[in-house]
Amino acid sequence: MSLPNINPTTTNSWKKLQEHFNQVNNMHMKDLFAQDSERANKFTIKWDDFYVDFSKNRITEETFKYLLELANEVKLKEAIESQFSGEKINQTEGRSVLHTALRAKKDAEFYVDGVNVIPEIYQVKHKIESFTNEVVNGDRKGFTGKPFTDIVNIGIGGSDLGPAMVVESLQYYKNHLTTHFVSNVDGDHVNEVIKKLNPETTLFVVVSKTFTTQETLSNANTIKDWFLKLATEDAIAKHFVAVSTNIESVKNFGIDQNNIFPMWDWVGGRFSLWSAVGLSISLAVGYDNFDSLLKGANKMDEHFKNEDFKTNIPVVLALISVWYNNFFKAESEAVIGYSQYLNQFATYLQQGIMESNGKSVDRNGDAIDYQTGTLIWGEPGTNSQHAFFQLIHQGTKLIPADFIGFVKSLHGNKNHQDKLISNFLAQTEALLNGKTKQEVIDEGTSKEIIPFKVFKGNKPTNTIFINKLTPKSLGKLIAMYEHKIFVQGIIWNIFSYDQFGVELGKQLASKILKEFNSDKITNHESSTNNLLEYYKKLR
Repeated sequence: MSLPNINPTTTNSWKKLQEHFNQVNNMHMKDLFAQDSERANKFTIKWDDFYVDFSKNRITEETFKYLLELANEVKLKEAIESQFSGEKINQTEGRSVLHTALRAKKDAEFYVDGVNVIPEIYQVKHKIESFTNEVVNGDRKGFTGKPFTDIVNIGIGGSDLGPAMVVESLQYYKNHLTTHFVSNVDGDHVNEVIKKLNPETTLFVVVSKTFTTQETLSNANTIKDWFLKLATEDAIAKHFVAVSTNIESVKNFGIDQNNIFPMWDWVGGRFSLWSAVGLSISLAVGYDNFDSLLKGANKMDEHFKNEDFKTNIPVVLALISVWYNNFFKAESEAVIGYSQYLNQFATYLQQGIMESNGKSVDRNGDAIDYQTGTLIWGEPGTNSQHAFFQLIHQGTKLIPADFIGFVKSLHGNKNHQDKLISNFLAQTEALLNGKTKQEVIDEGTSKEIIPFKVFKGNKPTNTIFINKLTPKSLGKLIAMYEHKIFVQGIIWNIFSYDQFGVELGKQLASKILKEFNSDKITNHESSTNNLLEYYKKLR
């Protein structure tokens, strides 16, 4: 069985939504709140330690009804079943999509080609646990007998963004080890990291499924050369570990076979932090916290799989996003975390969302004539309030935004937290209400300045309030967005789990790289030819 294959624009619910949009697109949310004192309660989901208020959106109960009908018409329930049952829903690559299995309970059953993969997953988890404990406790040492002080994760894309984001988000829970991330093939990047390190006390984690990724291998070899200036070849086995499927290439690099952690082709790179790709997370915060992260994600998985759509957080957020993207023609969404710990969260989501759903052909291979994908961007609040909020408040673009906040601070400074959360709540209220001309006049504003101080309001937001930033709650939050991606992909009738769009640039880069040391330049258009010659002349 494959995924449902339904063009959403041909469904009855889509047509109803289009007619409905024509009636309500100019309504102001202020009026909706004035007309219904229960609105906030009707459009809030309370689940576990999450409080999700989606009442500040340009939707009515009728909108919500049609959106839920759309989810049913595109057979979302069946698609969810297909994913969780291990069917090869990544049809273009012939793979299952089972990152959910990585965080499943030990007695769960997830089948790939008729084999339950849970026992194998738990074997790897035990290996991660014992390795982590040996490094953290100082039992595993470097080539001069000193315990490790630093961890360097060498990877790119999903092998970097997920672990880097989680380690940053869970800084409060970090142990004595300092974690660094090397990703960009820019030599300045790797050299800036190297200069902070002592080779005697640094452990390197090379993450590459195929062990052929240009950026990762370039960085790994540069680091290896630097390391061998002070150490012998046999010391590599003590200081380098790998997460890969290419055992031979890893061994040829000098890494001990016992220090290779496996990956599976049924886990996409951008959903892989839950696997051994998350080894650097486990090392940074300890295995118990890594396990809590997985448990939190599993809790969201269960919610997503079993909850009725109208109270299903990822489904509701995805439907609202489709409403803005396809009917209001809003092209982007902002994600604003009111915690400095979430500094890299929007960056992480950019890959997850835009690599997954940046597609222009449907599951038949036909060109799509409706919008898919959303541009994702954001920074932590309150910093972002002093940066791009002007555009959201008074610009000409409609930019729906997710506001993510935590009731309790981790360091317990109530004074700071009250100020932070007052901003968190005030911004969504300001975006909703705006400021009328009369209110500006009543403030005593001089006549010629009045138009510049009017805010139209009616800017949509979702408020995701979580009790506290813990490994478990972070796991739930990440999984929530993963499932939102899945739902959108199903509605848009696209394959969310391939990423052929990143291949072409890589292929051309390999070709151009050879031309740097050759007199022969192949047939590029004039712009690329000129740029190539310019670089070759000055390099």
